[in-house]
Amino acid sequence: MPRTFTLDEANALLPRLRELLGEMQEQKAALARAREELGEMVELASGNGHLLEPEVTAKRREAKAPADRLNELLAELNGMGCELKRLDEGLIDFRAEREGHTIYLCWKLGEPEIAYWHGLDTGFAGRQPL
Repeated sequence: MPRTFTLDEANALLPRLRELLGEMQEQKAALARAREELGEMVELASGNGHLLEPEVTAKRREAKAPADRLNELLAELNGMGCELKRLDEGLIDFRAEREGHTIYLCWKLGEPEIAYWHGLDTGFAGRQPL
């Protein structure tokens, strides 16, 4: 059963969520760079027929570290009971009750506190002020 938050409970998580999202975005960028470099190495090797296995192996290890860390951070975030909707925007939803209905409290990285909500089926486009 998903966790249900009060507004105060959800707002109390924001300092840690800011840290988590910042590091997750950094790890995602590092992973993308490593994958791009690995792709370039493989493309170059296929063009000249020389696959430099030690370099490719090292680059694969380099790509694994941010992927592993990203998974650890995501597990921590999921363990808090909130839901990551979009990492790039830092969009997080918290299940809550409002007037007898289950809704999402909606927060985006950069906002000082949670000030919006939306229905479970409306998403970010349906955000309304609290």
